[in-house]
Amino acid sequence: MSINWVMLHDQEGFVRLPNERLIYTSPPRTTLALTPPSGYKGPEALSFQSSAGCIYLTNQRIIYLPSQASDNFQSFSSPLLNVRDSHVSAPFFGPNVWTALIKPVAGGGISSSLPAIQIKVTFKEGGAFDFHTNFERIRERLEQAVENSGESARGLQGVDLAGVHLEELPAYEGPGSNNTSQSAAPTHTSNPPANNQRASVIGPEPMEPPPGYEEVQQQSVADALEERLRRAT
Repeated sequence: MSINWVMLHDQEGFVRLPNERLIYTSPPRTTLALTPPSGYKGPEALSFQSSAGCIYLTNQRIIYLPSQASDNFQSFSSPLLNVRDSHVSAPFFGPNVWTALIKPVAGGGISSSLPAIQIKVTFKEGGAFDFHTNFERIRERLEQAVENSGESARGLQGVDLAGVHLEELPAYEGPGSNNTSQSAAPTHTSNPPANNQRASVIGPEPMEPPPGYEEVQQQSVADALEERLRRAT
């Protein structure tokens, strides 16, 4: 990371590096705090604060420009691969906060005795999760590019940044997905429903009892009565 090393631009905010692309820009009321990491017991006393400004995410670095620059703080920047342990805190009350640890770079205006710097970015007007999601995605792509290049010791210096894919990958659709959807569609046939076919075979329900029905019922009642009298005697 470095302090006051960003080349400023009147219209675009900052001068971009070769092959640098802007990924995300925060709302203007985003605050920044740079301090030593918690638990640091060294002699260095570092503190940079800004109550309003914009944080930018590119495919190479994060940049913060305060709305009102001071004599000792005009800009902040850090290579993406120098940032680690980043996360978003969402309190019950108050805006979301993005926190991370950043390794200082040589000649960046930070004492080499500090192993890392803690950065806290407060998104007063929203955008913390959008920033973090894009940051994690781009950082992962850069790590893969460095690993594939086989020059991890040189970092991004040995990577063709113009060839690093930055956009979201499309959702995977298996082969023949269109055919599956078509085959799943209901088809219309001219065959009548099974119930109607069964009704036509069986025929309509009879409206009157069959012949001899009453005689059979009377005989059944008489037989039952006779059996009961026989058992009683």
